[in-house]
Amino acid sequence: MQGLRGLAWLLVFQSAGELLSRGLSLPLPGPVLGLVLMLAGLRFEAIREPVGECAGFLLSHLSLLFIPVGVGVMTHLALVSQYGGRMLLVIALSTWIGLAVTALVLFWPDRARKDA
Repeated sequence: MQGLRGLAWLLVFQSAGELLSRGLSLPLPGPVLGLVLMLAGLRFEAIREPVGECAGFLLSHLSLLFIPVGVGVMTHLALVSQYGGRMLLVIALSTWIGLAVTALVLFWPDRARKDA
């Protein structure tokens, strides 16, 4: 029952984000605004526990969510063979850039404190 309550909270926050995004014509997508709202909502025990249980359930069955992606890749094997090398290069570069930016953001405040 807690898991269903958590799923309801997830849907409430996503819907609220969509309403804000579309209603105020904001440049951010609704799910992103919903995540920001949920981050604020997780401070409350009544929201945190059910969402945590729902998240645990979803993570335990995460592999099922990759089945549609696998089917899509198998359906478009000709495109993957044609553009696969370029896609691999772009994925590798964007992953390394993301890791580098994350490392800089994590270590930048620590280095600023040591210099002061």
